[in-house]
Amino acid sequence: MSSFTTPNETRQRSYVSIEDIYKRKLHRSKAKDTEKQSNISILDNKGVRTKLPLLKLALLIIVSVTFITIFLHSPAFCGHHHLSSHSISRPILMKRWIWGSTDPRYTSHLQINWDDISKVLDKLNEKEYHSIGLLNFNKDEIKSWNQIIPELEHTVLNLDYAEENVTWEALYPEWIDEEEEKDVPFCPSLPKLEPPRKRLDLIVVKLPCQVDQQNCCKELVKHEGNAWLYKPNLNKLREKLQLPVGSCELALPLKDKEMSYRGNPRREAYATILHSAHVYVCGAIAAAQSIRMVGSTRDLVILVDESISDYHRSGLEAAGWKIRTIQRIRNPKAEKDAYNEWNYSKFRLWQLTDYDKIIFIDADLLILRNMDFLFSMPEISATGNDATLFNSGVMVIEPSNCTFQLLMDHINEIESYNGGDQGYLNEIFTWWHRIPRHMNFLKHFWVGDEEEKKQMKTRLFGAEPSILYVLHYLGIKPWLCHKDYDCNWNTDFLQEFASDVAHARWWKVHDAMPENLQQFCLLRTKQKAQIEWDRRQAEKGNYSDGHWKIAVKDKRMKKCIDKLCNWKGMLKHWGETNWTDDEPIARAPPAIKVTPLSSLH
Repeated sequence: MSSFTTPNETRQRSYVSIEDIYKRKLHRSKAKDTEKQSNISILDNKGVRTKLPLLKLALLIIVSVTFITIFLHSPAFCGHHHLSSHSISRPILMKRWIWGSTDPRYTSHLQINWDDISKVLDKLNEKEYHSIGLLNFNKDEIKSWNQIIPELEHTVLNLDYAEENVTWEALYPEWIDEEEEKDVPFCPSLPKLEPPRKRLDLIVVKLPCQVDQQNCCKELVKHEGNAWLYKPNLNKLREKLQLPVGSCELALPLKDKEMSYRGNPRREAYATILHSAHVYVCGAIAAAQSIRMVGSTRDLVILVDESISDYHRSGLEAAGWKIRTIQRIRNPKAEKDAYNEWNYSKFRLWQLTDYDKIIFIDADLLILRNMDFLFSMPEISATGNDATLFNSGVMVIEPSNCTFQLLMDHINEIESYNGGDQGYLNEIFTWWHRIPRHMNFLKHFWVGDEEEKKQMKTRLFGAEPSILYVLHYLGIKPWLCHKDYDCNWNTDFLQEFASDVAHARWWKVHDAMPENLQQFCLLRTKQKAQIEWDRRQAEKGNYSDGHWKIAVKDKRMKKCIDKLCNWKGMLKHWGETNWTDDEPIARAPPAIKVTPLSSLH
């Protein structure tokens, strides 16, 4: 929106008479007859541009003036959306969204601005529209519609009211039994529109809340005041209607044969983002290796900032990543130099508009089974995290400059529950689709897990052929540890992330990489000292797991890539500030020759 109106201005404008609007409309219609009409059109399945036929609906949504103030400040708000999680609970917001703020019959107190509606309707080629469906209007408003567009046949649509047991908690439960060991998850049913007996070209809906731009901004044709004209993609709409309404059921089956999917490989890609070369370059290279090992040929796109050197870029390119250099986006609520200072850079993913679908993956995971079929899912599809929220470590997104702008518009307003991008994205994308946690399985043992549960997870970590699609490495990353064992064992509060089986699985992928790529996984001197310091602390504590007793044979401990090299001497002064985390490499290695993994078999 380039300009805003105050509620008073909107109220004053809404009193323009129906007769004046109708006269104005007749005058414009005569003028249009002398001009060449411009058709709203879409692409059919073959990519041929055709006139918009019947049933390819334009959706006109009228927004309640009750929420106009919220809209002016935050265009994405809609009842349950984006209010501070500290101020009101989501179940209450959900109830408010379904039934309206005071009336259980979807009451909207909007004083309709017919002038805005007339301007929006001017975008339509009237010759292509013969019938209109009206939902949630009172009798007087229906009469007004007949006056504005008497040439169209009008049909009043009926929608039953939602049951009172349909709450946010019911639609987005904290946990579901994905394996169906004790219960079969199910979602409550929402009312369905009573189908009209005739085809409709235009549907008009008056909502008791603000329009959800998260799902609609890409299909917006024209916006005037509280009137929004959309041209939805009906194929996508039908696909979404086949999915559960919330995360109360899996949107993809867990127990099924390997799903086949063709899609459009040129318009689909895996993507990740990199902020720190010495921490995550190795992980990103291993992730690319794992994707190629399971047979996927989709593009691999990595977003990097200017801090990533030519040397590290050459390694990423050799691993198969297509590099896109971005300008970082600062989290305005993060402290300087904090871990989350630049993690809003992930929003740049939505600018990859040369792709229709992106499967985002964190750089600290392995793909263990081909999951290209996930490209068939809509935005946002992800695994569950805490309570009603999704985990953004693996997610399907649909690039769009409109969505990117929506994300950017509110970074100063919305406060992330965890201070990072995951919390922010959950505030924007409150409607999401649950995929099995096997597609983002965390290397983590919860405190209080029974031994049987731990053994089950360990079996999943090592199963051959793999049961898991994705293994996500939390805690200290495998490439920052000894190859010999998972060094999370050596720190008491990190032992919940320790698994030698999962650790060995990552190193199996590492060892399958070409030797010229393995050099990007070498240890810096300070990291070697840190590993040994933690081992000695575990020895002092006489940790019962006994990993600190294992003799380390990792050859990387003897290879130096920086100016310090003497990690044993460093231990004598551990804790002092006479060295820096940013110690440069001794001599800048030349960029390696790029032979992408995609060409390797």
